[in-house]
Amino acid sequence: MSTNRIAIIGIIVESTENVEQLNTLISEYGSYIIGRMGVPHRSRGVNIMSIAIDAPQDIINALSGKVGKIEGISAKTAYSKMEYPGESK
Repeated sequence: MSTNRIAIIGIIVESTENVEQLNTLISEYGSYIIGRMGVPHRSRGVNIMSIAIDAPQDIINALSGKVGKIEGISAKTAYSKMEYPGESK
Protein backbone atom coordinates (compact mmCIF):
# COMPACT_ATOMS: atom_id res chain seq x y z
CA MET A 1 0.00 0.00 0.00
CA SER A 2 1.31 3.45 -0.82
CA THR A 3 1.58 6.24 1.68
CA ASN A 4 0.31 9.79 1.43
CA ARG A 5 1.78 13.03 2.66
CA ILE A 6 0.02 16.23 3.54
CA ALA A 7 1.54 19.33 2.01
CA ILE A 8 0.96 22.97 1.25
CA ILE A 9 1.88 24.30 -2.17
CA GLY A 10 2.49 28.05 -2.05
CA ILE A 11 1.94 29.77 -5.38
CA ILE A 12 2.75 33.32 -6.47
CA VAL A 13 1.04 34.48 -9.66
CA GLU A 14 2.97 37.44 -11.06
CA SER A 15 1.30 37.35 -14.47
CA THR A 16 -2.35 36.46 -15.01
CA GLU A 17 -1.60 35.54 -18.62
CA ASN A 18 -1.38 31.82 -17.84
CA VAL A 19 -3.94 31.51 -15.02
CA GLU A 20 -6.20 29.33 -17.16
CA GLN A 21 -3.35 26.79 -17.47
CA LEU A 22 -2.91 26.90 -13.67
CA ASN A 23 -6.63 26.34 -13.05
CA THR A 24 -6.65 23.41 -15.48
CA LEU A 25 -3.77 21.77 -13.59
CA ILE A 26 -5.45 22.30 -10.24
CA SER A 27 -8.64 20.72 -11.61
CA GLU A 28 -6.70 17.69 -12.88
CA TYR A 29 -5.41 17.03 -9.35
CA GLY A 30 -8.72 17.96 -7.68
CA SER A 31 -9.30 14.55 -6.11
CA TYR A 32 -6.20 15.07 -3.93
CA ILE A 33 -6.80 18.71 -3.01
CA ILE A 34 -8.16 19.36 0.49
CA GLY A 35 -8.65 23.09 -0.06
CA ARG A 36 -7.28 26.20 -1.66
CA MET A 37 -7.10 29.87 -0.81
CA GLY A 38 -6.26 32.83 -3.00
CA VAL A 39 -5.41 36.34 -1.91
CA PRO A 40 -4.99 39.19 -4.39
CA HIS A 41 -2.29 41.69 -3.48
CA ARG A 42 -3.65 44.47 -5.66
CA SER A 43 -1.08 47.14 -4.82
CA ARG A 44 1.72 44.81 -5.98
CA GLY A 45 -0.21 43.29 -8.87
CA VAL A 46 0.29 39.70 -7.73
CA ASN A 47 -1.95 36.92 -6.46
CA ILE A 48 -0.93 34.58 -3.66
CA MET A 49 -2.41 31.09 -3.48
CA SER A 50 -2.06 28.13 -1.18
CA ILE A 51 -3.20 24.62 -1.93
CA ALA A 52 -3.56 22.00 0.81
CA ILE A 53 -3.09 18.51 -0.62
CA ASP A 54 -3.18 14.92 0.68
CA ALA A 55 -1.52 12.63 -1.86
CA PRO A 56 1.45 10.36 -2.55
CA GLN A 57 4.66 12.38 -2.64
CA ASP A 58 5.18 11.79 -6.37
CA ILE A 59 1.75 13.29 -7.11
CA ILE A 60 2.52 16.34 -4.97
CA ASN A 61 5.90 16.75 -6.67
CA ALA A 62 4.32 16.42 -10.11
CA LEU A 63 1.70 19.10 -9.42
CA SER A 64 4.20 21.49 -7.83
CA GLY A 65 6.70 20.97 -10.65
CA LYS A 66 4.11 21.54 -13.37
CA VAL A 67 2.82 24.68 -11.66
CA GLY A 68 6.37 26.03 -11.27
CA LYS A 69 7.04 25.58 -14.99
CA ILE A 70 4.18 27.88 -15.98
CA GLU A 71 5.57 31.25 -17.08
CA GLY A 72 4.84 34.04 -14.59
CA ILE A 73 4.00 31.60 -11.77
CA SER A 74 6.24 30.35 -8.93
CA ALA A 75 5.58 27.43 -6.56
CA LYS A 76 7.18 25.99 -3.43
CA THR A 77 6.04 23.05 -1.34
CA ALA A 78 6.16 22.37 2.40
CA TYR A 79 5.52 18.80 3.58
CA SER A 80 4.23 17.31 6.80
CA LYS A 81 6.75 14.96 8.39
CA MET A 82 4.02 12.36 8.90
CA GLU A 83 3.02 9.69 6.39
CA TYR A 84 -0.50 8.33 6.15
CA PRO A 85 -2.01 5.25 4.51
CA GLY A 86 -2.87 6.00 0.90
CA GLU A 87 -6.34 5.60 -0.50
CA SER A 88 -6.99 4.04 -3.86
CA LYS A 89 -8.14 6.72 -6.28
